[in-house]
Amino acid sequence: MLKTTLLKATQAGAKVLQEYFNGTFTVSHKSTVNDLVTEADKAAEAAIIDTIRQDYPDHQILSEEIGEIRRDSTVKWIIDPIDGTVNFAHGIPICCVSIGVEQDGEMIMGAVYNPLMNELFFAQKGFGATLNDRKISVSQKTSIANAFMVTGFPYHFPEGQPNNALDTLQRFVQQGLPVRRLGSAAIDLCWVACGRFDAFWEHHLNAWDSAAGFLIVQEAGGKVTDFAGNAYSPYQPHILATNGHLHQDMLNELNRI
Repeated sequence: MLKTTLLKATQAGAKVLQEYFNGTFTVSHKSTVNDLVTEADKAAEAAIIDTIRQDYPDHQILSEEIGEIRRDSTVKWIIDPIDGTVNFAHGIPICCVSIGVEQDGEMIMGAVYNPLMNELFFAQKGFGATLNDRKISVSQKTSIANAFMVTGFPYHFPEGQPNNALDTLQRFVQQGLPVRRLGSAAIDLCWVACGRFDAFWEHHLNAWDSAAGFLIVQEAGGKVTDFAGNAYSPYQPHILATNGHLHQDMLNELNRI
């Protein structure tokens, strides 16, 4: 039943996203002028949580806009109602609903849905990953020299911080490597999972950005760690997701100062 509820909640949020996309809605700012939250984010979040609450009123919730709702339960729903809000607010269809389900501290299920491209990614721990119900797998490239990569940037760049997001980007670009910045970490991860990208890294994510996507990468045969190569936790900021073959070389590059 968890899967059924997850997919219902994902669809509920996506319906709101579609209704507001390219329409008129209010936009406000959070930490910076480009850290946005829209009327649609809040409406999608409400639709998602209402759907979950109908089946599981006692489960915990961690969601981008309302924060954490604690309950006496071992299950937590980690929600990004619209990942890629800046894209969404500017009419760019690279945005999605992302929901991960965690039980006893372990991610067991995740869904990422971009209804504007009709792409629904899903994974259940131990059962593989799918795109629109078809099994997906990571790429098989073994060399960074011909890798296709994607990254993201934080809203804040602390002065004097060594090996920051721009430093690492420059390192790859100077090698002539193609690096993209799409503006949605959840989609970045899913596109690694289905082999479109070979590697994704980012210096600062929140749990709701990666909870579903990192499981989808792992279940598609990829590898996800922090920048030290440790097992990934969405509750720390750094993420490296690759097809597995490139992982150690990517770690070496990310940690080269």
